[in-house]
Amino acid sequence: MSTHYLIDILNNMSVPTRENRQYVANIVYNNQELFKYLVEITFEVENKQSIKAAWVLEWICSHGKLTWIIPHLDTFTQSIGTVHFGSAIRPCAKICELIAVAYTSKKENPFQRHLTIKHIDAMVETGFDWLITPQKIAVRAYTMHTLYLFGLQKEWIHPELEHIISTKIIKESKGCKARGTKILGLIKKR
Repeated sequence: MSTHYLIDILNNMSVPTRENRQYVANIVYNNQELFKYLVEITFEVENKQSIKAAWVLEWICSHGKLTWIIPHLDTFTQSIGTVHFGSAIRPCAKICELIAVAYTSKKENPFQRHLTIKHIDAMVETGFDWLITPQKIAVRAYTMHTLYLFGLQKEWIHPELEHIISTKIIKESKGCKARGTKILGLIKKR
């Protein structure tokens, strides 16, 4: 199995329906060696196929195989800042949130051993970039939660996050305001 095989499958996925994402994800589940190609295609940021790859990557990570990203953390964290198609940024933001949840979990898991300061810093930097640039509500919501979680260990994050939410995010859509208010409440409880 190769990149070309995966690209052919992604080419046949016309719309991101649940069924289509699940279909491609099942192919990758059954051929785990395709996962590395999925990560590679996700970060071919000038290629529109990267959007479909990001959809499937998120599907796999959010449906029980998040640990598959561990060998690819360097690539993922170094490349997320280069993603510029909005439809690919959203799944990347969701994966960042899933990683942050795993890393900060009280239950021991592999992310607590494999996620490095360099990885976290890259996700934090990209997260702040996503918050100060025009992004969709979902990207902002996932990112605020990610930054809140990493801010539990990096003290400087919460004041910066609080400032951006209070001065910018809270003035945007109802969805951003609701999530922003929730995150501000969590920060104040600390």
